[in-house]
Amino acid sequence: MRMLSYIFLFLLILIGISFATLNSNLVTVNYYVGQHDYPLSLVVICSFIAGGLAGMIVGFWMVLNAKLKVYRLKQRLKLANKEIENLRAIPLQDKH
Repeated sequence: MRMLSYIFLFLLILIGISFATLNSNLVTVNYYVGQHDYPLSLVVICSFIAGGLAGMIVGFWMVLNAKLKVYRLKQRLKLANKEIENLRAIPLQDKH
């Protein structure tokens, strides 16, 4: 299994190197205050990483909201169970 992961890592590095050499043309990236030339492969990889990080942040935010909602619902469930136990403990009275 370890050897398989080393082979996969080696292939991934080989594909990354070939991608970088095939896309070594310079592209101009315009900022609001200026511009700079970068290799196309670097721009593509940085865009991919930025998109992944943005997705992770949005996913983290959604998971955090879901966990907070579950916590609140568990608190309401505890309160409801406590109220049910209190109602069961009250003796029934016949008013006839």
